[in-house]
Amino acid sequence: MKVPTMEQLMAEGKQPEILFWVGSAGSYDDRAKKITKAFVKILNKANVDFAVLGPEESCTGDVAKRAGNEFLFQMQAMMNIEVLNAYEVKRIVTCDPHSYNCLKNEYPSLGGNYEVVHHTQFIKELIDSGRIESVGDAYKGKRITFHDPCYLGRANKVYDAPREVLNILNANLVEMKRHKATALCCGAGGAQMFKEPEKGDKDINVLRTEDALKTNPEIIATGCPYCNTMMTDGIKSKEKEDSIIVQDIAELIANAQNL
Repeated sequence: MKVPTMEQLMAEGKQPEILFWVGSAGSYDDRAKKITKAFVKILNKANVDFAVLGPEESCTGDVAKRAGNEFLFQMQAMMNIEVLNAYEVKRIVTCDPHSYNCLKNEYPSLGGNYEVVHHTQFIKELIDSGRIESVGDAYKGKRITFHDPCYLGRANKVYDAPREVLNILNANLVEMKRHKATALCCGAGGAQMFKEPEKGDKDINVLRTEDALKTNPEIIATGCPYCNTMMTDGIKSKEKEDSIIVQDIAELIANAQNL
């Protein structure tokens, strides 16, 4: 896979079309790395001129902010903004809605002003511009339900792009009762990913998985690495991992193109 860094491109005097912000999950979590690789394959196939920060990328600070450590968040943000501004970055694409929300809505007040796009929005752009053409019939007729990530859906009102991307798969897209503005959280947002659940009748990811199972899906599609983990754990708790798979939209598109 061809993955140039901003440092390499700047040394050649080039400015990429987009900066791909990989994010902590996409860099370090073994499952999320597969989403990162799938998206890179899509970018390479569509001949998108992109770059990553590589070792110069640090956590956006989103988790620190949600957990109440504003000081740590601002330290992380200022460090990233300094790097991004030095490279004169204009447009950022990320597979992580938490990074998307943070870069888009919380960096501007600290001097980081960029156009930030979620990977499902960018894939839709590639489809609309003809850079992604037919994706074959690998998923034709498959029952797919899409789980809206909180930081993409309710926080930023991005509901249509993921669904429009899924539509090109010629699959049977079935909606959960709670979807779009009424979608239920997977249970990982707000730094909850890194702590044990509090006492209650049921874990949120199990409750959300039950919402998905009511649609009788073959595939649960996600647009967030956190959601992917939580829904996968939910499927395992219901012992359905042999009959239902959880995949990111980027993985579905990459698989459909045999990448």
